[in-house]
Amino acid sequence: MYLTIANSPSNGIKDYYHRVVSNEGDDDDDEGNKYRPLLRQILITSPAWMLLFATGFSFGAPTVFIPQIRKEKNSTEAISDEMASWLSSVFGYSSLPWIIVICYAITRLGRKIPFMFVSINTFVFNVILYFSTSNTQMLISEILQGMNHGANLTLTIIILSEYTSPKYRGVFLTIKSATFYWGVWCANAIGTFLHWKYIPLTAIVLILYNFVSFLWPESPHWLASEGRFEECARSYFWLMGKNESTIKELERLVNSQKECIKNRRTFDRHRIFEILTAKLFYKPTLVCIVMMLQYNFTGKIVCAMYAIDIIKRITGSESTAYYVMLLLDGVTVLGMYFGCFLTRVVKRRSLLMTSGTTSVIFLCILSLYLYLINLAFINESRFVTIGLLVGFSLSVSIGPVILLISTHAELTPLKYKSHCMAVAAILYNIVSGTLLKISPYIFLAFGMHGTFLFYGLTSGSCLLILYFCLPETKDKTLQEIENYFEGEEKKTCNSSLI
Repeated sequence: MYLTIANSPSNGIKDYYHRVVSNEGDDDDDEGNKYRPLLRQILITSPAWMLLFATGFSFGAPTVFIPQIRKEKNSTEAISDEMASWLSSVFGYSSLPWIIVICYAITRLGRKIPFMFVSINTFVFNVILYFSTSNTQMLISEILQGMNHGANLTLTIIILSEYTSPKYRGVFLTIKSATFYWGVWCANAIGTFLHWKYIPLTAIVLILYNFVSFLWPESPHWLASEGRFEECARSYFWLMGKNESTIKELERLVNSQKECIKNRRTFDRHRIFEILTAKLFYKPTLVCIVMMLQYNFTGKIVCAMYAIDIIKRITGSESTAYYVMLLLDGVTVLGMYFGCFLTRVVKRRSLLMTSGTTSVIFLCILSLYLYLINLAFINESRFVTIGLLVGFSLSVSIGPVILLISTHAELTPLKYKSHCMAVAAILYNIVSGTLLKISPYIFLAFGMHGTFLFYGLTSGSCLLILYFCLPETKDKTLQEIENYFEGEEKKTCNSSLI
């Protein structure tokens, strides 16, 4: 049946689509069914958001449990500086093999089964962290967390891009980024006012919601890539609604994947070279890599992990550091939700350039301000320091933080999705893990003024590159974006996934 559909002419496909529509029920254009596709897409995206929220909980945990354990035992040697740096960064390295495994799994098994497996892993490593009584057990929990960070830039992005319509996709993807930092904020708040073990306990309870993923249909994009067009149509109409617009979009998706299936070949060394030199692979992949470098070099991920240490070095007060950390976390989350609204009315490229440039300016001003304090030209003012940090957090959260995920998801073509995701995610986690690992030593070697200058210069350089190579993706379908990178002349698809 699938083979017949795949080889049928365009008119036959249209007839088939209308047959599925008539069998499934009425169109979704009427008022009663108007919001049904949106509610169904929220059913899919909410477990993905919850996974990010729980991951944010785990990411924020070392920020508060390291100083809390040291204070309980009245010794900094309870968790040495070396162990503290590993607890704060090891997930970046442990995610690397999981990226390969997840990319292979989403190609062979679809999107639903790998997502359930990652959700179970989230439950397991939080249980280990809750019952941990030694540094080794906490380190094991952080290592297992690597699977989640591998999934964040592969599996969850694919789910949020393939299960949602172009109308809502940008908002859903930006909410994903905001939800991660919402988790960081909540973890820091719990660790500030309560015992740190309430952090993994809360995550254990919340992640149980993700068992709703058993109700999901499989991704229509993956079903189409497997030649299962009848299931693809049913899944697509269930998610997007049944009207003339979705019929046309589904026809474009099926026609694209028919050509891929027809020309698919076995994987060999020559095929690797073909993939690496294909415009549809290397162009979006390079753009995504530069965006990831730009995000990491804003310093936001380092500031989130080492917030207490950074603020304490600037203000000299530990109690002030905790409250300013919560303030900055709150500003970050609110800024990201404001950015979510802006993505509905402002072009993504313009938003990234404006907010990214503003964040670079704040980093340079912070560097100069702290350098003048270091030279004793001016005295440190907590209000000025907090104001500059708030301005930096707000500007970076409105643009670079939320647009990384959404633009990465939109730029990655279906034909080479697993390859692009794997390359970009591996590089991202190597860079972020390394920055988190060496940041304490950068603080000591260059001071806070040198650290902020480093991030300002590197982030600004990446932003300049993106100015010349980043396309606009707002309100475009994934197929339209893919056609942009292919060029006007349609190339024959010879895709072979991992």
